[in-house]
Amino acid sequence: MPAIVSLLRGVNLGPKRQVNMEELRKVYESLKLRSPQTFINSGNVVFATTSTDLRKLAKRIEGAIEAKFGFRSDVVLRTTEEMRDVVGRNPFAGRKEVEGGKLLVTFFAEELAPDLCVKVRAIQADPEEIVLDGRELFVHYPEGMGRSKLTQPLTKVLKQLGTARNWNTVTKLLALAEALE
Repeated sequence: MPAIVSLLRGVNLGPKRQVNMEELRKVYESLKLRSPQTFINSGNVVFATTSTDLRKLAKRIEGAIEAKFGFRSDVVLRTTEEMRDVVGRNPFAGRKEVEGGKLLVTFFAEELAPDLCVKVRAIQADPEEIVLDGRELFVHYPEGMGRSKLTQPLTKVLKQLGTARNWNTVTKLLALAEALE
């Protein structure tokens, strides 16, 4: 049975929008999604399903989260194969100086509109590096995110689109999905 990686946007980042991972797992079970497993406290769930309409499924999950927790969180879904593809397209692969904790992947539900792609690619990122590829934005923060001047312009351009995970989390979620399949 196919495994799906579910990424919630904007949960457990501060005092608002708190989501207990055990309660989140139960929400997925209530939707008849099989063997849901959460990973770390940032809204990552891996589960199995026979559903093929991932857009419709994401909306069902968003509605159930809103009903349970009292707020709406965007949900981005990727199949195991799509996660493998993301890992395979890592533009920083093979560069030893790129640490997993300093490489961020932002996942979008849809490909960005062409005008938005132009704006993202026009952002001056030095010393950071950004690569927009399909429904993912790869960002290398060689000095970490804490003092980066890139975050503000990216947020201004992207607004509330997508949800980001560091590379270590991306590869762990892929491993969990592969194990579930």
